[in-house]
Amino acid sequence: MRDDPVASHARAISPFLAMEVLNRAVAMDAAGDRVIHMEVGEPDFPTPPAVVEAAQRALKDGRTRYTHSQGTLELREAICRHHAARYGVHVTPDRVFVTAGSSPAIWMVFSALLEPGDQVILPDPHYACYPNVVRFCRGEPVFVGVAEERGFRLDPDAVRQRCGPRAKALLVNSPANPTGAVLPGETLGRLAHLGPVVVSDEIYHGLTYEGEEHSVLEYNPDAVVLNGFSKAFAMTGWRLGYAIVPEVLVRPLQKMAQNFFVSPNDFVQAAGVAALREARPDAERMREVFAGRRRVIVDGLRRLGFGIAVEPTGAFYVLANARKFTGNSYRFAFEILEHAKVGVTPGIDFGQNAEGYIRFSYAASTEQIEEALARLQRFLAARRQGGHHDDRTP
Repeated sequence: MRDDPVASHARAISPFLAMEVLNRAVAMDAAGDRVIHMEVGEPDFPTPPAVVEAAQRALKDGRTRYTHSQGTLELREAICRHHAARYGVHVTPDRVFVTAGSSPAIWMVFSALLEPGDQVILPDPHYACYPNVVRFCRGEPVFVGVAEERGFRLDPDAVRQRCGPRAKALLVNSPANPTGAVLPGETLGRLAHLGPVVVSDEIYHGLTYEGEEHSVLEYNPDAVVLNGFSKAFAMTGWRLGYAIVPEVLVRPLQKMAQNFFVSPNDFVQAAGVAALREARPDAERMREVFAGRRRVIVDGLRRLGFGIAVEPTGAFYVLANARKFTGNSYRFAFEILEHAKVGVTPGIDFGQNAEGYIRFSYAASTEQIEEALARLQRFLAARRQGGHHDDRTP
């Protein structure tokens, strides 16, 4: 065997820094520290009761076997009805692929789309895992900077300038991680017709606080939608997502699903049906609570001196400008963790354009957010007096 058997494309994957912070924070918790977790995007609510009960019934009924490789027809039809009711778009169940969370859907779509050297246009900042998926699928990420002063929204004219001959896809995310930005319908409509295949990550739909969220399928029926149940329905651990794809991708993705995943879990899909049919009121109550938490954290961070030029209007994140405190967001995030016992994510995790920023998740309770802000206030005061400063890279 070679001294180093690891393939170059596997070795090239960069770590997901939000999880690196979480790993350290969990170790601190185990050692007796009480860390407030604002580093990961995981709702603190329990999964709605109707969803849990549906899964329990499915298990009792013996729904523990293989299903159709694309998912049960019942769930795919429920997804189609949801898109018709919510967005006024017609989707047939054969175009829906149910997956174990939205991450496998992202991997499947780009595996099917990309030849070596094909380019995928991404916003910068962007969800940390996007470039790794693109590169693992033999593609090349091409970044378009989005400015804080413009609310971190993609500019269609700037995207058009980056659409070279190898531009195969454009990946948009609205509401966005890490910025909380929501694209207006007019902007999304322009992006949907620039030429490359539009892949729209809509995992944070249902978590918009100002304005209206739109699906890319309203503007381009041949676009790709990625979505799931983790965020709006507090189902992160259930691992249930889906992709809606154009007809040309159906057969390639069928073969990939058969070979690499066989099928999604049957009883988890029963829970997904219940979420769409019965848990909308629960999801709306959670959205209203998140809206209140957003006000608390935005106001609190501004009082502490963090910059927020345009308030986030979706998801449950604030990407706060910390450049008055640091030029190294990685070091600063671990400094906050070690001294304030607050888990946050360094902006550099989300692209070069986010260096000097810190992402705060307000998926924690209001009480925890207020305690985190108090800890940060004490930490920053001590830091200004020279009490806390660590130049070592963790």
